[in-house]
Amino acid sequence: MKIIAVIPARYNSTRFPGKLMEKLGDKTVIATTYQNVVATGLFQDVFVATDSEIIYDEILQNGGKAVMTGEHETGSDRIAEAVNNIDCDIVINVQGDEPFLKTEPLKQLIQVFEEDRAQEISLASLKIQLQDYEDVQNPNNVKVITDNNGYALYFSRSVIPYPRETSVPTLYYKHIGVYAFRKEALLKFSQLEQKPLEIAEKIECIRYLEYGMKIKMIETQFVGVGIDTPEDLEKAKKLLK
Repeated sequence: MKIIAVIPARYNSTRFPGKLMEKLGDKTVIATTYQNVVATGLFQDVFVATDSEIIYDEILQNGGKAVMTGEHETGSDRIAEAVNNIDCDIVINVQGDEPFLKTEPLKQLIQVFEEDRAQEISLASLKIQLQDYEDVQNPNNVKVITDNNGYALYFSRSVIPYPRETSVPTLYYKHIGVYAFRKEALLKFSQLEQKPLEIAEKIECIRYLEYGMKIKMIETQFVGVGIDTPEDLEKAKKLLK
């Protein structure tokens, strides 16, 4: 299998415009993410996919590879355009605002496809248990519930499952936006019409579920910092130190 990583990077993010070009130490957030993904040694190639000339130039000036794309609603749609003419079997999507992703979770995602002999899994992704109920209630944290085999049943910004019965403990998992796709599933995704659930929640992987595709969730213990707000950037700077 040829495995590559693609980092979708949009300059004008809704909550924190320009965040990928903010400084994290002596490098920008996007350059840090790119270099950390390359440093894992897991991929035959690593690209940034962006519609921003600013980000495109930043990656090239730091010795990296970037692909210019059109404007897209989701990162998956952007990656699909970027890899359409790239020879690969598996595409790992690493978010540009997740600079501290570790090697082990990426290995686990790759292993899903190495073990999927029947090639039934369209994509794999990561989840981490939430300990603080305030984090569970935060709509910026996308929650996921799975079946007994670890396949995603649903993703939501709401509290799922809802703890109506309080006599037994309820476990909550946050979806970490790192995906591993089969290339053909990714290209199919980009051709599918958005349905009401995805539009309502603004969670792109719901589209896969609405069209009956399988998503394997892998639990990780990794705790990093996704940079969604200026406050997150300050946390990331402290973590870097």
